[in-house]
Amino acid sequence: MQSLNSKRLISSFYLVILCEDRNKFGIEIMEKEKEVDLAKRVEKSVELFKAGFNCSQSVFAAFADMYGIPQEQALKLSASFGGGIGRMRQTCGAACGLFMLAGLETGSTEGGDREKKMNNYHTVQELAEELRKKNGSIICSELLGLNKAQENASFVPEERTDAYYKKRPCAKIIEETSALWVKYLINKK
Repeated sequence: MQSLNSKRLISSFYLVILCEDRNKFGIEIMEKEKEVDLAKRVEKSVELFKAGFNCSQSVFAAFADMYGIPQEQALKLSASFGGGIGRMRQTCGAACGLFMLAGLETGSTEGGDREKKMNNYHTVQELAEELRKKNGSIICSELLGLNKAQENASFVPEERTDAYYKKRPCAKIIEETSALWVKYLINKK
């Protein structure tokens, strides 16, 4: 009789282990699916840029729906940050789009919430440092290699041509910036 109880106990033990393994396996599959979805968002950001949207719009709109923001609204919210904020060649528009996403993820909604503000500023500063390491700067004019005379260029956006895309590092920076956001989302646990 004792032998029979031992077999049942052992069988139950293996069943529990098997179920735990299946659960872990299921979680791993879900994580892989999440990573694939996020990787597609990196591609989407580059596609948006190549479709004529500015760098900020391209990064922000590729992820904004994850926060309940429709694409049209995301494109409008981030429109002014392209070209280094209003084409003034200041902070890179892709970085601005990234920082807007950081605000959605970590921003405070109460004026006196100093801890949330601190966490958000810390996140933004870490992301900015990663971008600086990759590209040497987060200033649009420096990334584009513009001189002072070129920095104060017109507010009129350039026509998007093959030559436009070839002479600019923007698509690469948008891809790297979006990939950085994916890395942040995956590692934030």
